[in-house]
Amino acid sequence: MLLTIDVGNTHTVLGLFDGEDIVEHWRISTDARRTADELAVLLNGLMGMHPLLGEELGDGIDGIAICSTVPSVLHELREVTRRYYGDVPAVLVEPGIKTGVPILMDNPKEVGADRIINAVAAVELYGGPAIVVDFGTATTFDAVSARGEYAGGVIAPGIEISVEALGVRGAQLRKIEIARPRSVIGKNTVEAMQSGIIYGFAGQVDGVVNRMARELAGDPDDVTVIATGGLAPMVLGEASTIDEHEPWLTLIGLRLVYERNVSRT
Repeated sequence: MLLTIDVGNTHTVLGLFDGEDIVEHWRISTDARRTADELAVLLNGLMGMHPLLGEELGDGIDGIAICSTVPSVLHELREVTRRYYGDVPAVLVEPGIKTGVPILMDNPKEVGADRIINAVAAVELYGGPAIVVDFGTATTFDAVSARGEYAGGVIAPGIEISVEALGVRGAQLRKIEIARPRSVIGKNTVEAMQSGIIYGFAGQVDGVVNRMARELAGDPDDVTVIATGGLAPMVLGEASTIDEHEPWLTLIGLRLVYERNVSRT
């Protein structure tokens, strides 16, 4: 079994693969203050409930693949793999790791590991050209060329950030549940805010994707647009440019990168 760990700024998503199939997944909050020992206890609690794994930490795990946008958490996870999974091959996505995706950026080291991993999975599953829209702490748009290269992207404030900002900076506004309202024209303050968030972000996605597609390909219709991230379902039914929804895109990419690196050892 392969354990994949995607550490984002807000949430950490873990997936358990049996071959190419994801058989279990978990989502926890990302806490940069957690130590390696605390992370090990958390992993043991989650995986100890799975029938295909043993009761001891590491039982049934044949490999680990990790990517992180939070350096302090990556450091602690590196210690977890050393202390608690010492005999298990581990791939941590960082400079020097083989991904199979050339990065066409001014400074490739600036690109978040999760964005490269998403591109790896997009190329494998759908080919290029493609655009990955990841609804996380930030909403990111990543362009993959027809040749399978990471061509660049766009970063915009995420849905949750926008909701929190409205609640903090709006004198008569408050934090609301992110949900689809009864209609576009809100009949109360909460519905008006929900409408602005849902339909506003759908319009943002369509606008940015259309502009990117025109730059990425001679025929924008040739570009496959893939949505991922925890909040993607809120926008899927409203954004007309999204072709595919793959909630585990990053975890699939981690599996692919693990296979491309460990197979050489």
